[in-house]
Amino acid sequence: MPLRPLFAVRLRPFPASPLALVPLLTLLLFLVPIAAGLIGTWLPAFGFLPNLGGTRFTLEPWARLLNDPALPGALIATLVSGFGSTLLAFALTVGFAAAAQGTWAYRQATRLLAPLLAVPHAAIAIGIAFLLAPSGFLLRLLSPWATGFDLPPDVATIQDRYGLALALALATKETPFLLLMLLGALGQVQSPQRLATARSLGYGPVTAWLKTVLPAVYPQLRLPIYAVLAFSLSVIDMALILGPTAPPTLAVLVFRWFNDPDLALRFVGAAGATLQLLVVVAGIALWRLGELLVARLGRRWTAGGARGGSGRTARTTWSGGLFAVLTLGLAGLLVMALWSVAGRWRWPAAWPDSLSAATWSRQLEPAMETGWTTLLLGLAAAGLALLLVLGCLEQEQRSGRRPTRALWLLYLPLLVPQVAFLFGAQVLTVSVGLNGSFTALVWSHLLFVLPYVFLALAEPWRRLDTRYLRSARCLGATPFTVFWRVKLPMLLRPVLFATAVGFAVSVAQYLPTLFAGAGRYATLTTEAVALSAGADRRIVGVYAFLQALLPLTAFAAAVGLPAWRYRRRRALQ
Repeated sequence: MPLRPLFAVRLRPFPASPLALVPLLTLLLFLVPIAAGLIGTWLPAFGFLPNLGGTRFTLEPWARLLNDPALPGALIATLVSGFGSTLLAFALTVGFAAAAQGTWAYRQATRLLAPLLAVPHAAIAIGIAFLLAPSGFLLRLLSPWATGFDLPPDVATIQDRYGLALALALATKETPFLLLMLLGALGQVQSPQRLATARSLGYGPVTAWLKTVLPAVYPQLRLPIYAVLAFSLSVIDMALILGPTAPPTLAVLVFRWFNDPDLALRFVGAAGATLQLLVVVAGIALWRLGELLVARLGRRWTAGGARGGSGRTARTTWSGGLFAVLTLGLAGLLVMALWSVAGRWRWPAAWPDSLSAATWSRQLEPAMETGWTTLLLGLAAAGLALLLVLGCLEQEQRSGRRPTRALWLLYLPLLVPQVAFLFGAQVLTVSVGLNGSFTALVWSHLLFVLPYVFLALAEPWRRLDTRYLRSARCLGATPFTVFWRVKLPMLLRPVLFATAVGFAVSVAQYLPTLFAGAGRYATLTTEAVALSAGADRRIVGVYAFLQALLPLTAFAAAVGLPAWRYRRRRALQ
């Protein structure tokens, strides 16, 4: 009887354990608050909220909403900024990948992703405001010798009527995210082989990528694009800084109604939050229709046989566009840091008269208190998310079943607008006595942290060579020993990176902090957004710089700790 190879032996599956309950617990943490939040928002939208005197269903909130004179302008600004930013981010991502794959620019761009991914949205918005404002750094560089301006011009370069500055800032933040998602997807579709086949048939590099790689990789980009579109259509913190003010975007308008001293406007706010959800759903449906139309036209173009040229013009154009967006974000961070140490800085000087740490010395104590709250909240949310994700992935590997359809549920908190369910979730926390507690605050952050932690860790975990695990089991190791002594040491870098991603997402949360914290907890994000409305730019620079510094420190630790821990183990580096 021939002997079978050792690793071909079929090992018995792990016995049932409490670990099997972790995916169900994680699912409940997603669905319960979102479902309760949506119901708690829909009922007041139709007049039913007994705690505020609404004891019967009525369409009066919708009548007041539709008759509000600010609604048409808010919808226009929302659609322009949301679709404009998503289209720009998608075009830059796909155009750059198609035109610059394998080039020096491609490698350099991937190295610039981490800083912009780590920095919270509000910090990016504040930095871009410091650059593009009528008295901002860019006009200071050009005035008065190029522009002739002796005073800041009366031009709405930010907070413009249609939200164009907001769209640019959103694209600056979301382009690195989409590019990172694309880089992860390219490794799963054998793009080098597809390109080599197309090039051997005479196709140019850009045309070859668009005809062979994009159709294969786009299905894996669909959910991230929908998440970007949903966020762009419903963002609040960036819209408060860069968006129009009279009228604001729809999400900001709803946020104002929820915070108005007149409690009757809570019903109008609930109707507006429901409308915001409908806008996002309609926006995703419209994007899906566009996908079908482009796919039909694309099939004709692919079958047409056009080979395309050398791609030099496309490479220059798309590389220049992507680096312009990345440079805008990084330059905003540098100008933000410069303002935090600037002394007197009169217009139109391109450099402050002096540099001073006086603002830091005055603001350091209150900023450190807020910073500790931000740090503890981020560590708690990221730590809980990591435990749940590790449990889900470990159970998936032990059971041998990969829940592909659950990916839509994973994206649910990212696809549903925050303002559409957080008010209802706040009603739930009030009813159970958790409103304004640190527990409710961590729970609200966990809804948005966990999806990103899962996305960052799932692929490295699944790609781990199972022969290492089989070897450990054959040597008598228990399931826990395999997990603790084999998997975690080998995957230390992606685990820490996923934790840093979750921490950065927690630091960036604005609306969940306000709703779940009930104003009792201030974070660097809430303080930076509040100060950006009209405070001294030096103070805003301090808070925004600290807000950006925490995630950057987390990412630096995620890179540095494995390098130090495995400094004598070359294979693990």
